[in-house]
Amino acid sequence: MSETKSTAGPLAALDERLRDTRLFFTQALRTFHATGSILPSSPALARAMAEHVRVRPVPDEPLRIMEVGAGTGAITRGIAAAMRPGDTADLVEANPEFAAHLEHLLETDPALSPIAPQAQVHAKLVGDMGTDRTYDVILSGLPFANFTADSVREILEYYFEVLRPGGHLSFYGYLYTKEVKAVIARREDYLRQARTSWVVQDWIDRYGVRSDRVIANIPPAFVHHLRKPDKTP
Repeated sequence: MSETKSTAGPLAALDERLRDTRLFFTQALRTFHATGSILPSSPALARAMAEHVRVRPVPDEPLRIMEVGAGTGAITRGIAAAMRPGDTADLVEANPEFAAHLEHLLETDPALSPIAPQAQVHAKLVGDMGTDRTYDVILSGLPFANFTADSVREILEYYFEVLRPGGHLSFYGYLYTKEVKAVIARREDYLRQARTSWVVQDWIDRYGVRSDRVIANIPPAFVHHLRKPDKTP
């Protein structure tokens, strides 16, 4: 008698992903300034963002990880796939709908439930996380292109304050955003984004170690990896 395999698992996972996308799309239409996209990040982008969780200088040393702007968990899945025993992850998400959804995923999602004992969701702005903890890796999904230059500078300074010396910061931006806005955006919006991009580029020039182009995402993206310098002797 042949054995019939159940498809409940894969179908349940697909249904969960579809719910993620519907929730993200709904919230993005309401709060585009805070999401920056109308579709969740792709698995390819998640893998690129999790580079320094997956490849670590001391293989057996646990990592303290912070993800900012965790959304519906698209990048979190890339983090979860790379996490090892002893790692911990703070998932920061200011949108209460997304934060509640992440809590649910940690209980039910096959990709995320294994890290539930190691992860904590924080429903707050990243600046409200305080400075009483430090991290080895920070992954930021915040849409810098939608923020003012001063806000982006403040966020980056905070990241480097809580990042340990030698630690890595990874964040992404969409390709051709500035060029598109130059054509369709109001002049003041284009100038705001230009000033923001100068701040971002300054940090990349000072601390960047690598940038990866991710075509398999909608829209295509760059992932920038920055490293905080080691303490001087």
